[in-house]
Amino acid sequence: MRGRGPPPPPSPFGGVIVAGVDEVGRGCLFGPVWAAAVILKAEAFDRLPALGVTDSKALSAKRRQALLPEIHSHCLSYGLGQASAACIDAVGIRAATELAMCRALQRLCPSPDHVLVDGSLPLRPWPGSQETVVAGDSHCLAIACASILAKEGRDALLQRLDQRWPGYGLASHKGYGTKAHRTALLQWGPTPLHRLSFLAPELKGGSPAGASSGNLE
Repeated sequence: MRGRGPPPPPSPFGGVIVAGVDEVGRGCLFGPVWAAAVILKAEAFDRLPALGVTDSKALSAKRRQALLPEIHSHCLSYGLGQASAACIDAVGIRAATELAMCRALQRLCPSPDHVLVDGSLPLRPWPGSQETVVAGDSHCLAIACASILAKEGRDALLQRLDQRWPGYGLASHKGYGTKAHRTALLQWGPTPLHRLSFLAPELKGGSPAGASSGNLE
């Protein structure tokens, strides 16, 4: 049983609890796809736009990091979810992305009455009310906040994984298919966290990096 606490602040949506959800890392060759879901407090709709909150891709890493505590303090609730590279290979990127989004939404408390989903594709497994918002990370504050939380969460993970597999440049390209990343794959082969279904045949060769190998010197 949840303990009694102060009532949630009023919603700008007429009492309906609305969450925004977004993903990051969908097009990467390495690592999980991440998602974040956000329910904002009413005062966030004045404060956060004034601070420059927008699509995470339009912000520098330094600016995103500076905005994190502001976003956290203006959330009624937020949740993170992910789906692994193995999951992506098994079920495909769309289903894996939906799984990450649903995991993020399931961590929200209270559960949202309505979900705003970034993009044009509906979140098929979500049983509740939802709507898609094209370019939502630029036009919807809750989705913009979710995009920043997802981006910063995944980037922090890639920074840590770069120490385990330093030869791939994960800290710089964050798993995307840059020239440097492809060159490393040609030399070393994929790690256990590469998405094999995303790799061209020539990138699946090389000397595969083992699950316990963190030194490619």
